[in-house]
Amino acid sequence: MAVSVNRDMTVMVEDTTVRKLTDRQEALKRSIQKGEAKVLGVSQVMVGLLVILYSLPLLIPAFTEVVTFGVPWWSGTVFIITGAVAIATDKHSNMKFLSVCLVTTGIGLLVSILALIFYFIDLYNHPTSPPSKDCNPHTEDCRTEHLAVAFSRGVKSSLLLFTIVHAVISSILGYNLYKDRKCFTDYTTMDQLIPPSSTIELN
Repeated sequence: MAVSVNRDMTVMVEDTTVRKLTDRQEALKRSIQKGEAKVLGVSQVMVGLLVILYSLPLLIPAFTEVVTFGVPWWSGTVFIITGAVAIATDKHSNMKFLSVCLVTTGIGLLVSILALIFYFIDLYNHPTSPPSKDCNPHTEDCRTEHLAVAFSRGVKSSLLLFTIVHAVISSILGYNLYKDRKCFTDYTTMDQLIPPSSTIELN
């Protein structure tokens, strides 16, 4: 605790621990911003939008497991929410937002893994097969089913790739947030215990 006397006989009592805590909070803000939470959050939002937009053609051919369970739509929505929270964390840069972002990033990673399982199962259950030998090659109906399956698999492969990208982004962001939270958790507890610095005026 530091004490200083001004010329007007005002005594300033400053708690050095409070000052250190403030410095640590500023360091936390710089650390979060250094971790590029905003950039990663924008990337997550973009991936979520791409997943939803690219999945729309899947409504045209016959429905498979991915469309039946709505995998692209709920996974894409979670990706967008996760990215929005990461962007907000970069803006506010405090322990509360950091903890919320860490939780949502973990949920986003789990959703990515679950979506990948659905995509792999769907691609395995619906392989591309050549047109039947009995089919007349001069008719349009001969290759329609083959082309529909091939198109559907191409779209799902793209969605699978986007989901892998989101899983990687979530892993990087989660690792950075976990490091920041681990470094500064002790100082959050100190913030609740330390009273603010006071000013004493002498008569």
